[in-house]
Amino acid sequence: MPEKQTASGRPDTAELTNQRAEKKKVEKQLREHQKTEGLKPASRDSLPNCKCACKTVAEEKAEREEALTEQMKIIKAHLPVLLKRLRKIQDPRNPKKCKHKMTVILIYGILTFVFQMSSRREANREMTRPMFMENLRLYFPELADLPHNDTLMRLLSAIEVAEIEEAYIELVRRFVRNKKFRRYLIGNCYPVAVDGTQKFVRSEIWSEECLERKIGKSERRQYYVYVLEACLAFHNGMTIPLMSEFLSYPEGDTDNNKQDCELKAFHRLMRRLKKKFPRLPVILLLDGLYANGPVAELCAENKWQFMIVLKDNCLRSVWEEFNSLRGLEKGNRANRKWGNRKQHFEWVNGLEYRYGEKYRRKIVIHVVVCEETWEKVNKNAETEIMTSRHAWISSEPLNYGNVHERCNMGARHRWGIETGILVEKRHGYNYEHCFSYNWSAMKGYHYLMKTGHLFTILAQYSECLIKTVKNHGLKGFIRFIRETVSGPWPDEETVFRRLNKNFQLRLA
Repeated sequence: MPEKQTASGRPDTAELTNQRAEKKKVEKQLREHQKTEGLKPASRDSLPNCKCACKTVAEEKAEREEALTEQMKIIKAHLPVLLKRLRKIQDPRNPKKCKHKMTVILIYGILTFVFQMSSRREANREMTRPMFMENLRLYFPELADLPHNDTLMRLLSAIEVAEIEEAYIELVRRFVRNKKFRRYLIGNCYPVAVDGTQKFVRSEIWSEECLERKIGKSERRQYYVYVLEACLAFHNGMTIPLMSEFLSYPEGDTDNNKQDCELKAFHRLMRRLKKKFPRLPVILLLDGLYANGPVAELCAENKWQFMIVLKDNCLRSVWEEFNSLRGLEKGNRANRKWGNRKQHFEWVNGLEYRYGEKYRRKIVIHVVVCEETWEKVNKNAETEIMTSRHAWISSEPLNYGNVHERCNMGARHRWGIETGILVEKRHGYNYEHCFSYNWSAMKGYHYLMKTGHLFTILAQYSECLIKTVKNHGLKGFIRFIRETVSGPWPDEETVFRRLNKNFQLRLA
């Protein structure tokens, strides 16, 4: 049916309305067709489009008190682990001139990111309001008075900020020991995703550790901070920050004017990971940058598994051997349905990859390719078939029993770390804000931000708060909590009664 157009050649309002109605009709038919084929139609997680469920002020007060108290109980339950480690940090200040304990200042720094303060100025302005402080003292009586955020900045400039990350890692290690994540493991291994990202960039050099690059034909210089992040990326969407490795100019080959790079930082990060979790069974989820022999050899030395993206133009000898053997192997194929997609897996085990000087070093790897198709309704209300192709290098042989778990539940969820970084950049944590031009303080704020983000993730996936998070959305939930602690909502008696109840974190 030809579109009815206006004089300008554009379809009129009536025609656009008909197109949207026709598209919805075709999408409904597609969903019903997918259900008959045993597929799960794609669904978009959206906020409920309804009025507030609270009918009275008392109901809203109860909802706000419950949400805030449950969030604070999560923090208070795990704060002793942090405090025990933070107390070991040497305090360089003069004890006679100190108004606040070092641990109190660091707790304040963590809460700065729990409530998503965008800058030091905002933290000074908002968190020192009388109502905010009065409500905060209901949960943290030790915060008799909040310090100025510049006090936090000066402390971070003077202490060994790596100890803050050590305290954070100790907290994650406790979750691992308590088997909080055991239902999300891949082949009984903890999925660790690694990815690098730019933190922020400036046109002037402000610290000798900054990396440098030239932009455009004019070769204008930029100075930037780049961080390699490691996260636990689980298949339910939960991503737990684990470690951060800052790239630093002095870490490079300064004699030959070569900067630090992501691969060098990766090896430093992996040494730290092995040192902190020496017996933890790990499966690394990596992108195509790490598809090389030294990385695979490192994993073998550490007794780690891996799933690494294999690009079409990477490891040509492996691709040639894979293509020559894929048709000769028996039992190396699998078809399955995953979500709204039909998948065809094909793998070849035991490929020999040589690398290094004169190709004297070798390692045995396994390659799997997944080709998938799914149907989608386009803007013209027509159903079209979409296709995609994915390939990975695996440390373990593939078979019909493990290919779905390793590829769909493991390797495909490497995107979790990218989503986590995006949340920290765009959803209130101000990842790209430096907070200080002192290199040590900048890193300290980064580690405090990771700790604050962890507490929000635990609240997001806890059984007691998951319904509230779904009703408000994650950004709305954080705003809901911040508004509650900023207003006259919490009641002292009710808060104490809720806090005195037994608490155990249960993840959904």
